[in-house]
Amino acid sequence: MFIGSLVAKGAGLPPEEKPKLCDETCEKELENVPIVTTESGLQYKDIKVGQGPSPPVGFQVAANYVAMVPSGQIFDSSLEKGQVYIFRVGSGQVIKGLDEGMLSMKVGGKRRLYIPGPLAFPKGLTSAPGRPRVAPSSPVIFDVSLEYVPGLELEDEE
Repeated sequence: MFIGSLVAKGAGLPPEEKPKLCDETCEKELENVPIVTTESGLQYKDIKVGQGPSPPVGFQVAANYVAMVPSGQIFDSSLEKGQVYIFRVGSGQVIKGLDEGMLSMKVGGKRRLYIPGPLAFPKGLTSAPGRPRVAPSSPVIFDVSLEYVPGLELEDEE
């Protein structure tokens, strides 16, 4: 009975085979979380608010992410790769919506980002085995967790 309900939910791989940052309990809790809309059109919901400072622009951050098309199909995930993703936040190394969404997070925080087309992939992404295509300038959803900010925690100890 339980397996049937999971398989009926999603085409392709059964959901339990794809690691996620937000499980079924988390999804239910998110329904009651208010959505925040920024000036750029980025929207987000905090799954869990972290602690401490937000990362300064240009700092490296270590994050986990699960990237989905609006239907919920995953097209990229650091969890599937088994390692955190490290990039300089606010410096254009990632799509605009991810940069903006991460800059106001705190370490230990988890957030769902609803990224509108203009802040996502202007050229789109081609499909790959087991991954849906992302149309040019189409909206995407990222679940992200800010694991740590290399160098930021060192400053606190001095």
